[in-house]
Amino acid sequence: MNRFSVPPLHTLTRELADVASGRRPPELVLTGGRILSTYTERILPNREIWVHRGRIAAVKPAGSCPKRDEVRFYDAQGGILAPGLVDPHIHIESSMMTACAYAEGALLNGTTTIFCDSHEIGNVCDKEGIEWMLEDAREAPLNIFLTIPSTIPATNDELETAGGDLTPEKVGSIFDAWPEAAALGEKMDFVPVCTSDERSHAIIAEALKRGKPVCGHIYGREFVAAYAASGVTDTHEAIDCDIADDFLEAGIWIFLRGGPPTTPWHSLPEAIKTITELGASHKRVCVCTDDRDADDLFIFGQDWVTRQAVANGMSPVQAWSMGSLHPATRYAMDGEFGALGHSRRADIVLLNDTLEVQNTWYGGELVVEDKKITPVLDEQLSRNRYRYPDEAYRTVHFDDGIKLTPDLPDGPCTLNYIGIEPPGIITIHRRLILESAPESWEALLSQHQMCFLTVIERHGKTGEVAYGLVQNTGLETGAVASSVGHDAHNIVVAGKSAEDMRIAIQVIKENNGGVSVVANGEVKALVPLPIAGLLSDKRATEVAAETSALKKAWAEAGCTLPYMGFNLLPLSVIPEIRLTNKGLVTVPAMEIVPLTADS
Repeated sequence: MNRFSVPPLHTLTRELADVASGRRPPELVLTGGRILSTYTERILPNREIWVHRGRIAAVKPAGSCPKRDEVRFYDAQGGILAPGLVDPHIHIESSMMTACAYAEGALLNGTTTIFCDSHEIGNVCDKEGIEWMLEDAREAPLNIFLTIPSTIPATNDELETAGGDLTPEKVGSIFDAWPEAAALGEKMDFVPVCTSDERSHAIIAEALKRGKPVCGHIYGREFVAAYAASGVTDTHEAIDCDIADDFLEAGIWIFLRGGPPTTPWHSLPEAIKTITELGASHKRVCVCTDDRDADDLFIFGQDWVTRQAVANGMSPVQAWSMGSLHPATRYAMDGEFGALGHSRRADIVLLNDTLEVQNTWYGGELVVEDKKITPVLDEQLSRNRYRYPDEAYRTVHFDDGIKLTPDLPDGPCTLNYIGIEPPGIITIHRRLILESAPESWEALLSQHQMCFLTVIERHGKTGEVAYGLVQNTGLETGAVASSVGHDAHNIVVAGKSAEDMRIAIQVIKENNGGVSVVANGEVKALVPLPIAGLLSDKRATEVAAETSALKKAWAEAGCTLPYMGFNLLPLSVIPEIRLTNKGLVTVPAMEIVPLTADS
């Protein structure tokens, strides 16, 4: 039972009217604070908020509520009272935690509502996996809405093998069965959408005919017009101000994505220039996190992204609106979240003058105080967590004796390989002409700063293994491996030696999923992910500690490509070349090219 549930508004209007009119005392008063109004983008001094049954009954001048024994008062001591943040685009699975665990980091950062796209678990476990995530979300002390995954699998089965196949009929059935299904998730197959692929548009139609928004994911200004014409009305992939400006003029909301500054997820500073330099309004602009691992969630949450908007030219009230009211408005839920309006949920944060979160109230319950979770939240996170079914723990399948490295070329040839220019997401299709057979893989890899890259189908369907070479990962020794190879979520492993690569994938198999670092035959770090090969079943702080240790070992192995970027190397919808279990796939041509070709 989720003790933080708030009654629906239609059952409370008479009580709220009584409280707002002074005929009935509120249950809680937050007094002595300044109000950050996302409606008028002002900070109003010396106010108090009357809370009743988990909702805001009224905002009044401080001292308006008479002192009564039945009324609880909380003195904000001059701090800023603001609406809880609303993150319009995230992937819970990227945190490697369950929804119940994710809530801890979110609430500490003042985020009380999220819209998540669970295409990761959908790619592994199909519709059932998405429904497990929804059940998990219902138990979490957080407002969690689903944007139904729209691109499962990300490409056709000739280019990769996924565990799921979310057809238009399945998408429609989720919309009809789950009120939390608020929109269609990011339509990642933007090339098929723009070339009028029948299945892609049939999935979009399932959302449009139900009046649901369609979320987007697109690279390339040349695709914007056709994409918007197809019914897509937001995107988080605005990587610079020019394409951001194109999106806004085409009627597409943009979510400015902020991420750790050393990663390719931090596109906000460039994209926000559509406002600060090109003069666009911020009224259809939000901020979002997109992907956060467990460690980064505590440091780089939606509050941090909001502060980044301030650092890049927005006023504090504009930035907070972009992180709260604007996302709620985008999903037509601004009557419930995103502001301190009367009747809205009492999802409230207490901020200092630099917009750092001190306290969080979720449905009127104090769940974070002085930057620490309260006992009532700790109990909920410890005891009342969703248990995924046993089949969720059995999703990693491959033969132990599989070959992990390609045969050495026995004559002149051209090698097709993947070039990386960190920290970018986009990879480069490079070619190496060999005039004669190389002496050894070791010499060739060393000469060209390459390592092996192998993708293993792990859903028990084909057992395929595909081989590639990748340049500029920085990997100097050992191997790294992951069961989170986007988007089909097959096993991806890179290394200098087959021996270390085998140890890296074997420890993943033994734990039913995970991310590992191996050197000299020894496992240096492991984050076990037994649920669908994607999620831990531990508390957020435990997963964060494991993730921190993984990053340390990753760096010690010399790998300059962050592990979340490494997980994208099989993602065959991002240019220019990727490796799936079928082989090297070029994007956007969507063709398979061999590792070795005749010169």
